[in-house]
Amino acid sequence: MDPENINDDLKEKWELEQKELKTKLVCEDVEPWQQKSDFSGLTYVGGVDLSFVKGDDINACACLVVCSYPDLKVVYSRCRHIQLTAPYISGFLAFREVSFHIESIEKLKKDNPELLPQVIFVDGNGMLHPREFGIACHLGVITGMTTVGVAKKLHHVDGIEKDAAHGEKIKQLMKGGESFPLIGTSGKTHGMVLRVCNEAPNPVYVSVGHRISLKTAVQLVHRCSKHRIPEPIRQADMQSRKFIREKFGPKQEQPQRPPKKRSPTNIKMDKVASHDNVDGDYEPHLDAMASLFEGGY
Repeated sequence: MDPENINDDLKEKWELEQKELKTKLVCEDVEPWQQKSDFSGLTYVGGVDLSFVKGDDINACACLVVCSYPDLKVVYSRCRHIQLTAPYISGFLAFREVSFHIESIEKLKKDNPELLPQVIFVDGNGMLHPREFGIACHLGVITGMTTVGVAKKLHHVDGIEKDAAHGEKIKQLMKGGESFPLIGTSGKTHGMVLRVCNEAPNPVYVSVGHRISLKTAVQLVHRCSKHRIPEPIRQADMQSRKFIREKFGPKQEQPQRPPKKRSPTNIKMDKVASHDNVDGDYEPHLDAMASLFEGGY
């Protein structure tokens, strides 16, 4: 079969899955700690990220980090070597990566449930997405956890573009904590542009993942950041790169996701330092994946 036809079939299938999952999306504050100005009651925040081997679109490291709140000290981290062979298709990143984040959370739930974070920051978008259902939404709905999308680059949706006018608005963000909304031609607010700290003029793009309002998500990103990005994601990024260097040699980590080849949809994980060895087809189904989290989150 022609690879283009395979991808068309995948896109149709994945769009239906996104549509089904989106019916369970919650875009408002639901936890008691979210209602409090100081977020009292929030004790642990998490972050997930992938780092790739340089020049390799299959071998990567998946990392989950949990930090205490509000001091943002790392209390848990886990890195593992993974292999991705599902194709990258724009707008469907979750179907390539989210299963690894789910497995990381499930492992934490099993081994250290007392450290389970109350919110997870995702290196990617939530509702700032063509179908308002990016990887942060996907992860949140399947796990039932509160999630926030934090991206370093603007995803062009609903007429929102990184043009001259957008650049001028960014220049007007003079200090950490200042932000402006991303309003599309439809009139919808898809996310916020946030200057996280005074030392980092480049902003991040914050969007709702699941079980949180946009206002609270922006405040939380600001309070959980020592640098440009939330500390749990920053730590996951650094630790996953370190893992790549140690496993594959120096200068092998690649901070940006590489161009993805069109390839079959099966995904496998190698046996790694954590002694996991999970093999299987990458066929995410709502019922099967949700069953991992029947424990209540």
